[in-house]
Amino acid sequence: MKIVMLIVAAVLIVIGAVWTLQGTGVLGGSAMSGNSMWAIIGPIVVIVGLGLGLVALRRGVRRS
Repeated sequence: MKIVMLIVAAVLIVIGAVWTLQGTGVLGGSAMSGNSMWAIIGPIVVIVGLGLGLVALRRGVRRS
């Protein structure tokens, strides 16, 4: 389960980064390019991905 959560977290981080770059106009070629809504949604998705990744990593740590 930890591996699956880390893979989902990585995918969310990459998708969020792409959406952010498209929203800010750095990446072109899409209807999302230059649309400020994606410049807001992208970082939120990145933060969710980071949070999920941290939760997945903390689940593997056992404390005595």
